[in-house]
Amino acid sequence: MSMTDIGDEDIALVEDAARKFIQTEVAPHLESWEEAGVFPRTLYQRAADMGWLAMGFPEALGGTPSPWKLRNALTMTLARTGGSGGLMASLFSHNIGLPPVMRHGSPELQREVIPDVLAGKKISALAISEPGGGTDVSALKTTARREGDEYVVDGEKIFITSGTRADWYTVAVRTDLQNKGPMGISMLMVPGDAVGLERTPLKKMGWLCSDTAQLRFDGVRVPARYLVGEEGAGFKMILTNFNGERLSMAALALGFSEACYDEALSWAQQRKTFGTAIIDHQVIRHKLMDMKMRIESTRAWLHSVSARADAGDRGDKTAKGAEWVAQVCLLKNHATQTMQFCADQGVQILGGMGFMRGTKCERIYREVKVMTIGGGTEEIMKELASRQLGL
Repeated sequence: MSMTDIGDEDIALVEDAARKFIQTEVAPHLESWEEAGVFPRTLYQRAADMGWLAMGFPEALGGTPSPWKLRNALTMTLARTGGSGGLMASLFSHNIGLPPVMRHGSPELQREVIPDVLAGKKISALAISEPGGGTDVSALKTTARREGDEYVVDGEKIFITSGTRADWYTVAVRTDLQNKGPMGISMLMVPGDAVGLERTPLKKMGWLCSDTAQLRFDGVRVPARYLVGEEGAGFKMILTNFNGERLSMAALALGFSEACYDEALSWAQQRKTFGTAIIDHQVIRHKLMDMKMRIESTRAWLHSVSARADAGDRGDKTAKGAEWVAQVCLLKNHATQTMQFCADQGVQILGGMGFMRGTKCERIYREVKVMTIGGGTEEIMKELASRQLGL
């Protein structure tokens, strides 16, 4: 199936499969996974069997070329029915870990890394953020010095999704130790079982079933052939990678917003106070409509930006540019703010039950802040967008 052959029926099939997957594979176990702080590794294989891990990657590497409208439909449905950011972040961490390898890695490196991840046999993670800096990538301090046919990596990374059990890390490193700016940065693949790599789990407010970690590299030696692209080209790779991550986060936030709306609406229809369902109260109906209004504006904007992304992926160079990047940044802000509003209103409508573990609104309420921070904070998004627009 080509990128242009995707129709409404194809999207409906993916959405239906996603709902069934959550109902049978996830919902019965999610609370225990949240308590344990991890979900079974076998879930990667199940997602691969469904064809989901392969979406957006070349067929030659075991992938399935898929437009953003199809990938977004999957993301939104899984988020809307599952309501777990931790599950989504880790299960699909390869979508931020693999693109640099796919776009810039040597054919040999691509064949070594990508197929096993898309098949659910191995896990991929992206390692950029450091204890002393997050979005300020140009200030990173993790180094990789060349010694013969190897690189020796020293430094730390933090907030790494799939960090405790990834088999491959796509790591931002400084290879030009004399250049303290962006031009000294490269991307390097590091195996999860590398000698000298220490992985420490992190405790979080939300995303409880996501294995998030701090990494420490102490003289970690990796073959020089694990360099992604050329030395010094890492900063541009990272900036390009952020666009896809932010677009995916917007779709994810929209799905979570809908999850809050669905749960709040169901509760309002069933919950009675003083002999009447609370949805009969005008104030509750207005809260629901305020949620709906934000959801629909986010959906329209997401569809518009995604359509341009699909056109660009098919070769229309005019579809993606500085103005499009600005749109992605602002959309990411709008979508996560919609999620924040819907989570807050959902908890309010649920009342005491909204404060209890086990409701989607409560979980999403805890998880929304990482969505407004991860992939670039709201403040950074506004600044980047203004620069892209020449302001």
